[in-house]
Amino acid sequence: MWERKELKDNAKYVLRTTYWKAFLVSLILGFVGGGAGIPNVNFNYRSSDSSFDSQAGWIDWGLLAPILALAAGFIIVVIFLALGFRIFLGFPLEVGSMKFFKRAAEQDANLNHLGYAFNGQRYMDVVGAMLWRGFLNFLWYLLLIIPGIVKSYAYSMVPFILANNPNIGYKRAVELSNQMTRGHKFRIFVLDLSFLGWIFLGLLACGVGVLFVMPYINATKAELYLALRKEALERNLTTGEELRLVPPPLF
Repeated sequence: MWERKELKDNAKYVLRTTYWKAFLVSLILGFVGGGAGIPNVNFNYRSSDSSFDSQAGWIDWGLLAPILALAAGFIIVVIFLALGFRIFLGFPLEVGSMKFFKRAAEQDANLNHLGYAFNGQRYMDVVGAMLWRGFLNFLWYLLLIIPGIVKSYAYSMVPFILANNPNIGYKRAVELSNQMTRGHKFRIFVLDLSFLGWIFLGLLACGVGVLFVMPYINATKAELYLALRKEALERNLTTGEELRLVPPPLF
């Protein structure tokens, strides 16, 4: 059974010689995987209906309607471009980033791992598996917030699994991640909470300091994956051949 302190100590040891490479990868990962909050708009009008109607009478809807249509069209195009960017560039880079951190933990901190998923034989399988994971997470969040959070932890190992075997299959990647995290989700949640102090300190530095904490978090998550992978192999949830840890048998 893994321990938080051991994972963090291992991550610190790895970052002693790879920190700035890890910082660059974390910066790219944050750029392609980050999200923006939605502002809370208050529609609680205090004016009376009659005053609202009188104000609306001054609006030239014939002129305003085409402008609103253009604005709506522009917003839709931006949303589709953002989704395309996230799916076709962000997902492969996320898997490549996890490949870097996993290999760094195994004493191979090569920045070339960042482009790992862009190989023609891997690209579409990686995009498909990550898209399937995102779709499942979306459905769970539609149900309720808490189930969505739980399932996000259940599927959290998918990028690392794809970094081991990008052709494992989208259903198998999600299934294996679910199996690997079973019984560990709450402990992983506590592991995330243990970084709040560092994140708070980063926020005090005008928010920029958080960027310097991300390599530590990502390196620790890579150590977590290695620990869960070892346990999965011991429990026969997967094999070295499936995760491409050993050469395939010759027939």
